Amino acid sequence: MTGFFDGMAGTLSGIFGATVQYAPQRGVLRDIGSIFREQPIEVTGADGQVVLIDAPTWRVERHLVPELARDDQILLPDGRLFKVTTVHRSGSPAEDAFVIAELHRVEL
Repeated sequence: MTGFFDGMAGTLSGIFGATVQYAPQRGVLRDIGSIFREQPIEVTGADGQVVLIDAPTWRVERHLVPELARDDQILLPDGRLFKVTTVHRSGSPAEDAFVIAELHRVEL
């Protein structure tokens, strides 16, 4: 059943996203096409309940950031820097399923 949805995350990132620089604590700095949002979003929590995230978020394909963790950073094209505070992993079995990171702006 997942075959129908495979490739959807990449397509959505390509249409609605932009390239950001991802700086993991361990690993290589790299550019990644993904979706950054400052508006509140709703996600399904681990217990199946809907959770409102009021912080900025970064939605990215899971396989592109397997090491994604708290305190990793992303740099937006406009020069703003954000630190990952929480990672929400999707239960989707699709190879390109999204993960959503809650972010906190880092003032330089």
